[in-house]
Amino acid sequence: MPKGYEVERIAVKNEDRLAAAIARGARLVVLDERGADRNTAQFSKLLALPTAFVIGGADGLSQETKSKADTLLRLSAMTLPHAIAQVVLLEQIYRAATLLTGHPYHRE
Repeated sequence: MPKGYEVERIAVKNEDRLAAAIARGARLVVLDERGADRNTAQFSKLLALPTAFVIGGADGLSQETKSKADTLLRLSAMTLPHAIAQVVLLEQIYRAATLLTGHPYHRE
């Protein structure tokens, strides 16, 4: 990960405990199949502030959690297994961070 960007994976089995796992002041981005599509440049703007990305369980996330989100984001129109969604999200975080730090990894 580029200097200045840190990623931490926290597994929360009970959605009621989600708020306690998110750093104070972090933007809440919930991954949801009905969320907004963003390209890498648009996605990188989410990293301007500390951000917590939440991937739901097999049955998704409750409407209550979705309503608390600052952003609903969709990784793909296709259904992805959770492990694949995590990899895709991490790759996009890496690409966005390299874009923001001026590294030539990003391609348009």
